[in-house]
Amino acid sequence: MTVRDLRSGSCLCGGVRFVAEGPLRDVWACHCGQCRRTSGHYWAATSVPLERLRLISDDTLAWFYSSAIARRGFCRRCGASLFRKPAGEELVAIAAGALDGPTGLQTARHIHTEDAGDYYRPEGPPPGPATGAAHLDCACLCGGVAFGLSGPAGEITACHCIQCRKLSGHYSASFDADESQLAWCRRDTLAEYRTPGGGTRGFCARCGSSLWFRSAAGEVSVEAGAVTGPTGGRLGGHIFVASKGDYYRIDDGLPQSEGW
Repeated sequence: MTVRDLRSGSCLCGGVRFVAEGPLRDVWACHCGQCRRTSGHYWAATSVPLERLRLISDDTLAWFYSSAIARRGFCRRCGASLFRKPAGEELVAIAAGALDGPTGLQTARHIHTEDAGDYYRPEGPPPGPATGAAHLDCACLCGGVAFGLSGPAGEITACHCIQCRKLSGHYSASFDADESQLAWCRRDTLAEYRTPGGGTRGFCARCGSSLWFRSAAGEVSVEAGAVTGPTGGRLGGHIFVASKGDYYRIDDGLPQSEGW
């Protein structure tokens, strides 16, 4: 009997569930502006031929044409970034963070590294001292949500908890902000999702971009990838590394905490 290589995955809320039949391509990490805006940091994905992806539940699956050459699939209820489907190709990229359990994969490539954010390096130690940015403009990918706040971003924290990995598709990176100081320009497509821990995620209901998180205690952090220009911040450390994915290494030499 042939044993099939099946990998299950889902968004955070469970509205979208899928099974992919392997073998799966090793993970590529993409630092392009679109992937950073959508995920809130940068995106990492494996891929399979379209015929080997089976949707078990797609009640909350939405698609956004992010360009003329691709569309992105996300959960319209929790905002999880899940898929990227290139136009004219019979394959689909699957967010590595959406896969359940150990993936058995490894990160094989970093692409579009020239578009990486100013607060991190794709590999190795972080960049040098930040250049101050007195004002930060933030927006989703489609422009339906936009706001500003005082800068610079300051210390940015990477979170590797399962919740952040499911929502971002890889892992998150965010900085603290005073919610009362956010200057809203547009929030026509703003959606919120109450997480199992009592926090709230803000995302765009049209394009799926991850924007901010409000803890159960009311503390707000903004996704670094939502900033449209330089953040003036620097990645300062990693939390919940006990829950990190098995397909990547943390190699920047920054402090790590197994929990908060």
